[in-house]
Amino acid sequence: MMKIDKSTTASFDVDPQRGFTPLCPAELPVKEGDQIADELNAQAHFACYRLVSKDNHPANAPWIANQADEIMTPVSGDYPGLDIKWPAHCVVGTEGNKLIPGLPDQGDYDLLIEKGQDPLKHPYGACYHDLAESESTGVIEWLGERQIKTLIVGGLATDYCVKTTVLQLCRAGFKVIVNLAACRAVAPETCIAAREEMLSAGAQLIADSSKLELL
Repeated sequence: MMKIDKSTTASFDVDPQRGFTPLCPAELPVKEGDQIADELNAQAHFACYRLVSKDNHPANAPWIANQADEIMTPVSGDYPGLDIKWPAHCVVGTEGNKLIPGLPDQGDYDLLIEKGQDPLKHPYGACYHDLAESESTGVIEWLGERQIKTLIVGGLATDYCVKTTVLQLCRAGFKVIVNLAACRAVAPETCIAAREEMLSAGAQLIADSSKLELL
């Protein structure tokens, strides 16, 4: 069992949006992505704060793939803030932008982090607005002000936004616990690589929230 001091722990729901689930099949549907709410809710019982991040994307941006064969190909042109192309997803005002069923209303979280609004930037992690990690979203500072030492993390997807957020938090000096039951991945091979990378960065991985125990 992993002992948790609730007074210095926050629970972080990373991008648990419908656009990353089979509820929105035309976006970026991750298998079983809509089935993580119970575990995200369970891990929140071990924390004194609960955070959620969201992709808030525009409808038009250079990184949007207009055809299937463009997906995950490099963005052409002079766009230093972009890497590869993705289908349009989590666009503001659409169904895909909403949180998955079973989670609190976004206004009920202690902190809502919105990212990806700028069409010339496509961040993955929730701690920075840009790939170069030079523009903070404010979450690291917010956690520091509240003397949070431990983060329990889950969300979508393990191999992209969750992994990047975990690495950012580890570099910022937090103890990070990844709840695997509260995550789903895009693909098995990238999921394995993401787990190894998170472990190498110092994160701890647990099978589910039953492995946690309050001090």
